[in-house]
Amino acid sequence: MIRNATDLSPTEKAALETLLGRRVQDSEAVSVRTFEPAHVSPQHRQELVERLKEYFAEVDATRNPVAASAEEDAITEAMRSVRPTYRPHQ
Repeated sequence: MIRNATDLSPTEKAALETLLGRRVQDSEAVSVRTFEPAHVSPQHRQELVERLKEYFAEVDATRNPVAASAEEDAITEAMRSVRPTYRPHQ
């Protein structure tokens, strides 16, 4: 279902803004979709975690070293690109 923001009732718009964590602009369209998440057994989840840890260890072993502040800046920039109101933990 796709609806233009201007077609939403004030209650609908308020509910969406609460979910999104930001104001919905009148020029935007809103799409709502529901789905059932895939079931992943605890054992399979742990196997995936281990594979990710191995992958990131390989990536870390081949990257050029950078200052910790540069790492934090890159992470903050990436987070803000998808969540403009993101604030890093202090």
